[in-house]
Amino acid sequence: MLANRLKNDQSRFLPWGLLLLYLIGRTLQLFAGRVPNLIIVIFHVVPPALFAVLHGARIYRWRGMLVFAALSLGVGTLFESLSLRTGFPFGHYRFTDLMGPKIFDLPILLALAYVGMGYLSWVVSVALVGGENRSLSDGRIVWTPMIASFVMTAWDLSMEAVWADVDHGWVWRDGGSYYGVPISNFLGWLLTTYVFYQLFAFYIRNREILPARKSHYLPAISFYALSAMGNLLVIAPSSLGSIFVDATGKQWMISSILRTSRLVSIFLMVPLSLAACVTLYGSGRPSRADCS
Repeated sequence: MLANRLKNDQSRFLPWGLLLLYLIGRTLQLFAGRVPNLIIVIFHVVPPALFAVLHGARIYRWRGMLVFAALSLGVGTLFESLSLRTGFPFGHYRFTDLMGPKIFDLPILLALAYVGMGYLSWVVSVALVGGENRSLSDGRIVWTPMIASFVMTAWDLSMEAVWADVDHGWVWRDGGSYYGVPISNFLGWLLTTYVFYQLFAFYIRNREILPARKSHYLPAISFYALSAMGNLLVIAPSSLGSIFVDATGKQWMISSILRTSRLVSIFLMVPLSLAACVTLYGSGRPSRADCS
């Protein structure tokens, strides 16, 4: 009995511990230029990926999370690699050495972001459509992937220009109208994420979703909200100056890039998180799992 209780306590607090590690990583942004960039990137990517696997296994079992990880990594890597070579679907760009080791020009840590943030965005969308503790056997099999793709693209909208222009994680060859980022990038994100979300939805269709308290979904939604709030802590290194010049020679104010990132975070990502919580806790009577 005591062993089971300890096991339950560990499974309950571990997700919050990973969320704390992520918070530490976001706080390190305040020391940009003094803390190695790779350390900041690792704290950005690894805690959400670990969280996704551990948290998701409680709902979809380990096999289900293995399928989710394989789909998000596989589809994400496929489209990223395709775009690096052809420009479809994101546009023409190249990665710098900021994100560490690469395989075929694609940073390993970037691929892991599809697992972590991909899962958090999925949970937010599941809550928004009221699909917790229920299989995707009706219209939710289409709506959930569609909504999830927009939820994750909102995350990219909040940080894409920061990572490209301020942190120099990658370089857009032809510039673009969104602070040097092409609009095709965001359309590419919608397509890429929708594909692996839809494939995962087909996998879990009519499969039993393991019962979990509604509170089990709260850390994942909080994690997504924290990723938004973390954008408020981003500062530009003093050595960067006040202007970013894209590949076409067009100048962009770095202060405007950071301000837009914060506005998207506050007025898009945070409301999505709040709406997910309201839908989650306001959706009818509690399930048996909530009462156990």
